[in-house]
Amino acid sequence: MVTTLNKSVYKAFGLNMMSDIRLPELPKIIDKQRDEIDIVIELADLTNLWNELAEPNRHFVVKEDIVLFQIPKTAIYLIEGGERIIVSPQHGAEEDHVRLYVLGTCMGALLQQRKVLPLHGSAIAIDGKAYAIVGDSGAGKSTLASAFLSEGYQLISDDVIPVSLSNHDIPIVTPAYPQQKLWQESLDAFGMDSDKYRPIFDREMKFAVPVTSKFVSTALPLAGVFELIKTDRNEVLIEPIVNLERLHTFFYHTYRNFFIARLGLMDWHFKITASIANKIKVYRVQRPINRFTAKDITSLIINTIEKE
Repeated sequence: MVTTLNKSVYKAFGLNMMSDIRLPELPKIIDKQRDEIDIVIELADLTNLWNELAEPNRHFVVKEDIVLFQIPKTAIYLIEGGERIIVSPQHGAEEDHVRLYVLGTCMGALLQQRKVLPLHGSAIAIDGKAYAIVGDSGAGKSTLASAFLSEGYQLISDDVIPVSLSNHDIPIVTPAYPQQKLWQESLDAFGMDSDKYRPIFDREMKFAVPVTSKFVSTALPLAGVFELIKTDRNEVLIEPIVNLERLHTFFYHTYRNFFIARLGLMDWHFKITASIANKIKVYRVQRPINRFTAKDITSLIINTIEKE
């Protein structure tokens, strides 16, 4: 059952969002800050539109100005023009599950429509600069970010990292919202009690972890990207990614990158990633799969940054 309310306004990804749906993960905006609404999130029945546009055995419809998708037993979602998200929950759908896709896939699509690059990973603040940790699902991005938080650094984003270019073509990371998603084994490694956190729906061993006191609320310049990959090696290894391989790295780790071509954004994506790649350092970090190495990698990354 999805909880509705009288249109609260929230702040996330640098955007003011007026929503029909309760979004408890996001900070609310007080009345004086409501002057400009960037995004409207509404509830409506999308069944007929889905039946009209969807193809058999396909979960996504992507056209130049819309992204329409269905999650079975959860909801149909429409993201339109970078300004509106419409949610059509299915009967009996769990609120947490419906909301998970609003803050994930919907925001990834909406940022692309607004020509903001959504990288898939976690971003942390180190000495007034942003550093992105990207990688495949299960690579350990959130766990590594949590290791940085345990050392006194702050979170900028988890899961979807919004990157834009300033008027002077400086890559900027805008804060998302103050929450991480951590696996049970990561909580155990950091001595955190899972009973204190809400399990993410249908992923019983993954938990939503609020990090309000360790969250950066202002945009920061992006200074580096670290691609995290799992390996059979026994030691942690870090090496620079150079030349055109950096562009491949940015494309591969763009959140829902299969939207890019279908939205007619290939030229934009090439230009923004080429501009970013020319201004920052990009590294690949190989981590052993046979032991917990988040704290070791944290030290290695800090040492690498200090040598720049």
